[in-house]
Amino acid sequence: MPAEGVVHIIDDDDDVRQSLAFLLSAAGLAVRIHESAVSFLKLVPEIQSGCVVTDIRMPGMDGLELQRRLLELEVHLPVIVMTGHGDVTLAVEAMRNGAVDFIEKPFDDETMLSAVRAALIPPRVDDADRTARATAIQERMAQLTGPEREVLDRLVAGDANKVIACELGISPRTVEIHRAHVMTKMQADSLSELVRMVLIASSQ
Repeated sequence: MPAEGVVHIIDDDDDVRQSLAFLLSAAGLAVRIHESAVSFLKLVPEIQSGCVVTDIRMPGMDGLELQRRLLELEVHLPVIVMTGHGDVTLAVEAMRNGAVDFIEKPFDDETMLSAVRAALIPPRVDDADRTARATAIQERMAQLTGPEREVLDRLVAGDANKVIACELGISPRTVEIHRAHVMTKMQADSLSELVRMVLIASSQ
């Protein structure tokens, strides 16, 4: 078993479980699959290291409830949530609750592999580094125009482009332009990274 631990895949869709298991195993990672959050929780006492990749919408217990249960049990495994189209609000909530990343389906193999590897070997960050990173992010945010900041706030809240357009009284195309500018100025490659940046900045 690799020193970094096991990747626990939790999804009620058997095809998703098997395809992810194949992808991660082929990359040399140890994998264990679970058909539900409840079945995974039964095994928590024997889990010592690794990370969790879980769907956010599942019958019985969804990914958010699983995350809350892990926190209650003081199980500090990095959690990556998989979301379907339109579930960004849930994904943002998951990240606010401590998820390390969220990935929208369908996703490409490299996106998933990169996220899992980062979760298994998190960077070592001390307080000084964290403060410096927060300050750098705050400086980027200060460069945003008023409309760009409004779009940023709504993106981080989990709103879709069409919802943002309606709330701000602008066209979806204008929202897309502001969103592109936000991503560039914030130096974010994905929405999950953007959310993480804002959470870091607000923690200082």
